[in-house]
Amino acid sequence: MLKSLQLIALLALFAFFAGCSAKNAPVDETALDTQVQAELEKEVGVDNEVADSGVEPLDPELEEAPQETEVLTPEEEKVLRSSNGILFDLNEHDTKEVQQYFGFFTHKARKTFDRWLKRSEPFLPYVRQVLSENNMPQDLAMLPFAESGYNAWAYSRAGAAGMWQFMPFTGRKFGLRVDWWVDERRDPYKSTKAAVKYLTVLHEMFGDWYLALAAYNAGEGKIGRALKRTGSKDFFDLTKNNHKLSRRARLRAETKNYVPKFIAISKIFKNLDELGFTNIDWNNGIQVETVKVPGGTDLLALAKACGMKWSEFHKLNPHFRRQVSPPNAVINAYLPERVMADAADYLESPNSRPFAGYKRYKIRKGDSWYRIARRYGVPVAVLKSVNNQRSNLLRIGKYIMIPGKGSSKAMYASKTSKTRRNAQSRANYRVRKGDTLWSIASRYKVSVRTLKRSNGLYSSKLKIGQKLYIPDNNARSSARSVAKAQNVKQQLVKYRVRRGDNLWKIARRFGVKVSSLMKWNSLNSKSILRPGDRIKVYVQ
Repeated sequence: MLKSLQLIALLALFAFFAGCSAKNAPVDETALDTQVQAELEKEVGVDNEVADSGVEPLDPELEEAPQETEVLTPEEEKVLRSSNGILFDLNEHDTKEVQQYFGFFTHKARKTFDRWLKRSEPFLPYVRQVLSENNMPQDLAMLPFAESGYNAWAYSRAGAAGMWQFMPFTGRKFGLRVDWWVDERRDPYKSTKAAVKYLTVLHEMFGDWYLALAAYNAGEGKIGRALKRTGSKDFFDLTKNNHKLSRRARLRAETKNYVPKFIAISKIFKNLDELGFTNIDWNNGIQVETVKVPGGTDLLALAKACGMKWSEFHKLNPHFRRQVSPPNAVINAYLPERVMADAADYLESPNSRPFAGYKRYKIRKGDSWYRIARRYGVPVAVLKSVNNQRSNLLRIGKYIMIPGKGSSKAMYASKTSKTRRNAQSRANYRVRKGDTLWSIASRYKVSVRTLKRSNGLYSSKLKIGQKLYIPDNNARSSARSVAKAQNVKQQLVKYRVRRGDNLWKIARRFGVKVSSLMKWNSLNSKSILRPGDRIKVYVQ
């Protein structure tokens, strides 16, 4: 007992002196970095506190530092000694580390590098385009290889995410939204623009691409202080003088190896044929159109309205973390051109945003899906679907999303949208002034309910000129109605195609369907429009 008391007293005394010395210690300039890092690590909890389908860890080859130097073939030696054309004087800096990474990716990690090349094909043309628009070196398109292997879904253990591996703080600083609803670090297009802005800032700050790349990895504060304290003028000089820095201020091995790794990847990429890799197919760039998605949109129903599975939609839109878009915000979604007309039809419907009043709910002791569903009047199936959950288990302290009442209808909105499209194609009546659903139903001896169901209508409101399908209509009346409905083709416009036009843009401009444009002009989804071509458009 006495020994225990003595031990406690000694520990208390040690803690007192340690506290005093910490209080009187000089402030280290790296404290700010530590504070920011702690804040960022806290933010990583946003990623861990909820299920988020599709998230992947970084490939281990990205974090592995090769310790051995591979024996290179004469052809590989020739490539290694060649210039990679990034406007750097690389021959001067063909270091041991460059050779090690070169050998690593052409031998031990060759299959992984092949996989990265294939994964990069959809995005490389876009990345190069953005770099060109900003007068940046084209070889900076190699950076996502070094960061993530061109994986938009990748998360590092430190909490960086996306192709360009932004930390939450830096991502937000350059305009990327990172929260429970979306993670735009995973948006390949928006994150590319943010990365180019960040690299521009770093290059202006250091006046040297090597140092800019090192700062991209370690942070501008870390590199700036290291240069000042060592008196170094460039990256390779800095790595030689790294031992002169205090242990806390030294560059980590990851940062010292970062530029050599980048150089090695760039050399390999510029010599794929010579090294026996499959070359990049530059015609395989992903072709998508951007659509603005209003807050609270049911993304699952949007995908179904476009004839897409959720997995297909999510692959094109990895930045969405939920099957509903965030409230009070317009977010970009990316869709194939062929479905843009269907997407526009769906988004114009008020039923596309049924999740009014949804909120974030923290699971408490005693909660179950059934109890939460009863409490908020939302079906269990809807709750699970919205939260990407299949299991019946709930963890205390975690969060789920609770949509507003009536949201169960949204799960079937795609079915309604399909019904509307079918009704439009078979329309045999145009709404006139004074018409109501009841008067039309009475005239043609059908029920209001049947009329609404046949046309995919929730509301009883009608617009003058609106087309309806009336089931069981007699032949003569039907023929007259169809003739009236076809009057939308009364005026023919011969439109001259402009630069940047496509079928979807032209259809939207004139308020017609893409399928109608194709039919009127004998076109298909593979047809190419060239500036100066004339196409027929029938407008009202």
